[in-house]
Amino acid sequence: MAVTLEEAPWLGWILVKALLRFAFMVANNLVALLSYLCYVIVLQPLRLLDSKRFWYIEGFMYKWLLGMVASWGWYAGYTVMEWGDDIKAVSKDEAVMLVNHQATGDVCTLMMCLQDKGLVVAQMMWLMDHIFKYTNFGIVSLIHGDFFIRQGKSHRDQQLLLLKKHLENNYRSRDRKWIVLFPEGGFLRKRRETSQAFAKKNNLPFLTHVTLPRIGATNIILSALVARQENGSPSEGDAKELESKSKGLQWIIDTTIAYPKAEPIDIQTWILGYRKPTVTHVHYRIFPIKDVPLETDGLSDWLYQRFIEKEELLSHFYETGAFPPPKGQKEAVSREMTLSNMWIFLIQSFAFLSGYMWYKIIQYFYHCLF
Repeated sequence: MAVTLEEAPWLGWILVKALLRFAFMVANNLVALLSYLCYVIVLQPLRLLDSKRFWYIEGFMYKWLLGMVASWGWYAGYTVMEWGDDIKAVSKDEAVMLVNHQATGDVCTLMMCLQDKGLVVAQMMWLMDHIFKYTNFGIVSLIHGDFFIRQGKSHRDQQLLLLKKHLENNYRSRDRKWIVLFPEGGFLRKRRETSQAFAKKNNLPFLTHVTLPRIGATNIILSALVARQENGSPSEGDAKELESKSKGLQWIIDTTIAYPKAEPIDIQTWILGYRKPTVTHVHYRIFPIKDVPLETDGLSDWLYQRFIEKEELLSHFYETGAFPPPKGQKEAVSREMTLSNMWIFLIQSFAFLSGYMWYKIIQYFYHCLF
């Protein structure tokens, strides 16, 4: 498409801005990720002496790193409007977020909208596609204890066993509270056709804005982390003993991400900022774990119903520009999510100052040795 004389200055500015942003992201990644790694290495003795305190400190650094990623979108004008239940009310409890998946920007959006939810981000575990392991952020996620899952039938059974083992070894020991899961198992554009064919074959609803979820990872998570009860009393022992232990998963947060005109943001847009300012809308619905069936067939039906509801929510949003009100209410209330500019300035300053400090320390030891 030919560029008119009037459009040339605007396109030139977009290009210059994208290049400047990219240069900043590279510098930001270098100082922040390398500083994180240096701090983690230096704190290894603390990990041996007081593991709980080590993971507490690591969680804060992890939250700050995700806050930096969130700030890239924030200053490009990519903001978030929240709808539905207020998840701050359950931020101190254990929960699983079930999220629809449209593009890589979904992860960035969640990194942004969860920043003001207390220690949620610091104590969170992500389940994401294994390809993210090979990104610049992969080493951080590996240290933090996120799980990378390989898609495909040939890997499915093995991956579920690995997930179960990973939860047993890392979730409680690292004091994790929330898990983020994308049950569809891939991006909407990649899975829609296959999902619709499966729905037609099995007499299931025909979905357009989401795909039918896969049950495996959700089943493993609930089986591993829900506190079981026997004969109306906790199986762990008496009430006094239970108080000193985790209560297990208490909530499932059904999370629906919607983009204006159904045009999702990808990670390239988030970094380069060449798209016009956009408000992404996120809808939450909280379910107590006691209302969720734990047997496989019941859980499968329950999970399908959640994604049918997501389809209805998204259809309404794309038609009206807003999510529908909860049952029994006439109007849906939205809440604008904001990031503190002062907080962003402080964590970015800490990252660059830390990078300079570690550079001087490494330079000193290099000169001493060589």
